[in-house]
Amino acid sequence: MILASWLLDALLAALLLWLAWRLLASPDLFKAVVLFIVFGLLMALAWARLAAPDLALAEAAIGAGLTGALLLDAVGHLQRGRRHPGDAP
Repeated sequence: MILASWLLDALLAALLLWLAWRLLASPDLFKAVVLFIVFGLLMALAWARLAAPDLALAEAAIGAGLTGALLLDAVGHLQRGRRHPGDAP
């Protein structure tokens, strides 16, 4: 039982590090925002595993939910504002 808990925690930590690296290295803004949201949800799970339910709820609501929605909206505005090279000004 303790080994399974330790393995889950190690997997969660490794996944968080991998997601952070992929998020920062991603050239596509939409993909980076989606990875940010997934990172926030996994971070909320990590806080829950550390017996901090208040931080887990705050991370899920603010970090993944509200901030993720605002970033998705900003990416949408950026993509709509782009012009193709052949378009007239």
